Amino acid sequence: MSEASTQKGHPKGLYLLFTTEMWERFSYYGMRALFTLYLTKALLFDKALASAIYGDYTGLVYLTPLIGGFVADRYWGNRKSIIVGGVLMAIGQLLMFTSGMFYTTPSSATAIMLLGLLALIVGNGFFKPNISTMVGQLYPQGDKRIDAAFTIFYMGINLGAFIAPLACGAVGDTGDPADFKWGFLAACIGMILSLIIFISMKNKYIVTPDGSPIGGVPEKVVPTIEEKAASDKVGNGRAYMWLGVLVTLYVIFKGVVGFDIIGSFIFACTVAAPGYIITDPSLDKIERSRIWVIYIIAFFVIAFWAAFEQAGASLTFFAEEQTDRNLFGWFDIPASAFQSVNPILIVALAPLFAMLWVRLGKKNQEPASPMKQSIGLFMVAVGYVIIALVVKDLGPGVKVSMVWLFSLYAIHTMGELCLSPIGLSMVVKLAPVRYSSLLMGVWFLSTALANKVAGDLSGYYPEDVHKKSAYGAPKFEANFNGLDSTVVIDANTKFFASNAKPSMWTVATTADNKKEAPEKTGMDKFMHNMTADPLVDYFTAAEETDVVTSVAIQTSVTPKIEEHKLKQITPKGEKTKFSIGVSEDANTAYVLKMTPDEINKEKMNVAFEVWDLNPKKPSIFGQEIKNLYEFFVVFIILAGVASVLLFFLSKTLLKMMHGLR
Repeated sequence: MSEASTQKGHPKGLYLLFTTEMWERFSYYGMRALFTLYLTKALLFDKALASAIYGDYTGLVYLTPLIGGFVADRYWGNRKSIIVGGVLMAIGQLLMFTSGMFYTTPSSATAIMLLGLLALIVGNGFFKPNISTMVGQLYPQGDKRIDAAFTIFYMGINLGAFIAPLACGAVGDTGDPADFKWGFLAACIGMILSLIIFISMKNKYIVTPDGSPIGGVPEKVVPTIEEKAASDKVGNGRAYMWLGVLVTLYVIFKGVVGFDIIGSFIFACTVAAPGYIITDPSLDKIERSRIWVIYIIAFFVIAFWAAFEQAGASLTFFAEEQTDRNLFGWFDIPASAFQSVNPILIVALAPLFAMLWVRLGKKNQEPASPMKQSIGLFMVAVGYVIIALVVKDLGPGVKVSMVWLFSLYAIHTMGELCLSPIGLSMVVKLAPVRYSSLLMGVWFLSTALANKVAGDLSGYYPEDVHKKSAYGAPKFEANFNGLDSTVVIDANTKFFASNAKPSMWTVATTADNKKEAPEKTGMDKFMHNMTADPLVDYFTAAEETDVVTSVAIQTSVTPKIEEHKLKQITPKGEKTKFSIGVSEDANTAYVLKMTPDEINKEKMNVAFEVWDLNPKKPSIFGQEIKNLYEFFVVFIILAGVASVLLFFLSKTLLKMMHGLR
């Protein structure tokens, strides 16, 4: 097949990889849209912990492609790596579904969830770098269609990402924590579809321009005895040296700097893995120069994704709590659905950007890759400028129009189209063939670090209220004696506090503080009357350092909770019954939640939460973040400074690319 013939359209293999990646991304983004909501609404984790877990998960998802790329380049090839990765991810989503089934038993659900996350992380490592690499291998070297091809491929990623939050959110984000499992099951089905499509059609369409299969087991070059001895000596020594660097950096980041285990490992890998590649003595001057370009731009890309990936963390919290999601008075759009805005705009705008790059290329006016990525960073900063101005003078509990969140995602989308597909294309063009998958893994390594940073930065989200602790109780009994009722909690559980001795909490009610006296039969009636009028009933608790043992409703003297704070600590879903108490100093709220067991409807699952009503504001580099405006300014500075620096470096980087753009 001649090069001239390849210039007409794109090979069919591109559209097979497009579809395969679309369903895999459906699986990933469907689960991601629900993840922080599942952690906070079902497993009752607070925002800081949920953000940390989110950052660790998404960081490791983009770290393992380094391993997957190495295994593919040296042993398995792209095809086998993709299949193994897909199977592991399908298993991971199935485990997430299982975790959702046991959400009322947080310890079991968390253990199963962690196993699921591990399978997803490892599976993605084998899948992600190899399918991206195969896109570039469909074209002859120097083909000008590669940037356009990656933009089209990127449409597949985002078509899946668009459908996923809507489909998985529709069945999983219903307000009932028992339904999260159905969203995870939908994500599992998407991954299985991806596997079936790839396995059934790969032999026919995944071929080079001359018809040779792509992605098979790499050919082993047999060196001479002298070459092997020299290579082993240099290669092993270099590998041991950088392994030592990895361990040393991990110890420094963990023991001296104070990063957590996963953060320390990601930061250490970000230095050691690129160092191992760039010190390969077989690289010539031009190859090494081009690899340095990948590394430098990858450094700036960290700022982009750290700001952009707030979509799955702090911006989801913002959509849930600070955005008016009511559509024309008909219904409330789920917070998870807003994660579909970016991908649908990608699908709509990607063809326009692809045509723009081709048209500018024909006129020799197309910006080089570094310049495009500088523009992408600038657009992210602009998006945060808009949302920061909107929330600057926002009063407590006031929600903004969803138009503003939509605007932020729209501007970020244009920035993403200038950066992400161009970055994938740049790695394919600049990487030596023998390091193609491994350098794609290094590129994703920068995204790993960015996602970890994104999770950490999301933890600085300023809260009106903060969940200090949450305890579950495996046993529940209720005795109804007139108007006095007693809730008995298993004395062996940490229900109220770690040093709790009493295991009984008595609530007495009288007709004087209710419109009607509670009926004497059934917990359902009792809890309904306890929480029906007003929105909740308050009880006065002891000092927060004490164990709450016996309290009585006192509507005339009990401190009140501001309505916007109350809405954040009360559970959603008609099945959940609850009662709320507030401490005498009005700084602490105690929430008792009871939900019917999914299997045994006669049994009530009990949770007890302690909320700080006036939490200390977070600070970064000694600067306190008092409100959302100051929180969003952090990302304006992060992306804006990176954009300016990359802009001024663009000409130098272009020279280092030695003729490639």
